[in-house]
This record gives sequence, structure tokens and C-alpha cells, in this order.
Amino acid sequence: MIFNLLYKELRLAAHPNLFVFTLLGALVLVPAYPYGMVFLFGCLGPFITFTYGRETNDIYYTALLPVKKRDIVKSKFALVVLSQVVQLVISLPFAFLRLRLLPGGNPAGIEANVAYYGFGLMIYTIFNVIFLTHFFKSGYKAGWSFLWAMIPATLGVLAMEIAVHFSQLAWLDSVEHAMMLRQLPILLIGLLVYCIGNVIAYRISAKRFDLVDL
Repeated sequence: MIFNLLYKELRLAAHPNLFVFTLLGALVLVPAYPYGMVFLFGCLGPFITFTYGRETNDIYYTALLPVKKRDIVKSKFALVVLSQVVQLVISLPFAFLRLRLLPGGNPAGIEANVAYYGFGLMIYTIFNVIFLTHFFKSGYKAGWSFLWAMIPATLGVLAMEIAVHFSQLAWLDSVEHAMMLRQLPILLIGLLVYCIGNVIAYRISAKRFDLVDL
């Protein structure tokens, strides 16, 4: 059932900009660019899709199908998580290519290294937990939900970009093998936070959406 609903999300509910922003993982190849913007685009894509769904009455249409309300929430979560994970996967080959083409470092902020991806997963978690749990209180208030979620997500990106300019935290900006091994716990914590955070957010969202009178 969930795969059929996800297929429906991709074919009918997903706004074209969701796919465009997903492809922007390639921005890690751009020289002197704040790569934290990639994660903000990963948050903007779902917001546009949810706004588009509100205008097309997608939630109401899906509720008319022979599915549980929790399955509607699950399909929306699956779409958001899929777009974010695919965005990171798309960025990986460009991050490796950057090491060969632009070995001089990134003066604008953090490098696309192991720590970068760990922090990115945490930023996605912050956004998803706030945005999705707020959205499913009503099933249509995407704007306010996005605003409340985007503020801490943006602060997280700023903190990541600024931190690497301090000499004590310079190891977070390194692409040397020894330093990236040191960064590995950040990636593992990011993965754990992302998985647990989205599961908790789904459960809260499903409970809240069950109470919504469509």
C-alpha cells in the first residue's frame, strides 16, 4: 500500500520544483559557495510540494481513497525523506569530483566532507520534526509550519558554516583522510538523529492527523 501511495505522491502530488531542488545537491561542486544552502533547498522543496498539495486539495483527495489517515501521513513522510536522501546521494559524486578539481578548500564555509553530511542530516531532522508535526495539526497550514521550521534550520546552517572559521574547529573543515575519520562520529550521530527524529515526528503527526476533521 505504502509503495502505491508513494508512487501517487511522485506522480501527482510532488511539485516539479521538488525534483529541481533535489538535483541541487550538485551545488557542492560550485567554488566559494556556502554548501549549507543545499540543505535549505532540501527543506524548500517539500514546502512547495505541500503548498501545491493544499491548492490542489491533495490531502482531501487522498483521504477519499480506501486508505487509513496514518497511511496518508506515512506517504508524505516517505516523499520528504526520499527527496532529502536522494539529494545527498546526488551530491556525493560531485563532492568527490570537487576534491580533484578544486583542492584549495572552500573560503565561503564548510567543505563537503564527512562532517558536512552529518550536520546536514541533523538540519533535515530539525526541519522535518517541526514542519511535519505542525502541518499535520491541520493538514493545510503549510506556510506557518514552514516558517517555524525554517528559522531553526537556517540557524543550524549558519552555525555549521561559521563554526569552521574558528581555529579550534578547523578539523571540521578538513578533507584529509585522518580528519575525516575524526569527523565520522558526527556522520553516525547525524544518521541516528535523522532516523529516530523522523520516526518520532511520524508518530506525533499521525496522532495529530487522526484528530483532524477533513
